[in-house]
Amino acid sequence: MELYIKNMVCRRCVITVEQVLSEQGLHSLSIELGIVKLREKELSPEKLEALNMRLGELGFELLDSAKSRLIERIKNTIISRVHHTGPLDLKVNWSQIISNELHLDYNYLSALFSSVEGFTIEHFIIRQRVEKAKELLLYNELTLSEIAFNLGYSSVQYLSTQFKQVTGQTPSKFKSSTTANLQRKPLDSVND
Repeated sequence: MELYIKNMVCRRCVITVEQVLSEQGLHSLSIELGIVKLREKELSPEKLEALNMRLGELGFELLDSAKSRLIERIKNTIISRVHHTGPLDLKVNWSQIISNELHLDYNYLSALFSSVEGFTIEHFIIRQRVEKAKELLLYNELTLSEIAFNLGYSSVQYLSTQFKQVTGQTPSKFKSSTTANLQRKPLDSVND
């Protein structure tokens, strides 16, 4: 049986969901961002409700519609690529990556995403890249040029422009801000 879980955005989420499944007496065959494969073939409505309630307490949610699952898979593909892989290629083709990962036409996925979420996939990608830039700025280990390169920006100016559009301030201003640490968002709420 497969379960689709909203808000799984990092390795810690996988570990947390694995612990919840164990608490509930369930046996996972595999756990990835947003998808859990169980050994159990079926769950009773009571067991499903108990699992959903426990996951909800931890900020997760079982997804039941096919559209919701597709949206979550699109988000997880983007989050994984931006936050959990090495430097992004300057010429990264997001439409091809997403289409290949989900085995569906990108135009369909893009239209579905926009209609359900109220903003475009491109907007979500930009928000994720800016959130990663915030993280790297706070670590204070890389220059702005290195951050731009790692996030696949063609120039520091391009990164700065998108950063300011999203946050309302330049990367330098953000970095010098004493409240910068408070301005980062959890990955599952970056689209807000």
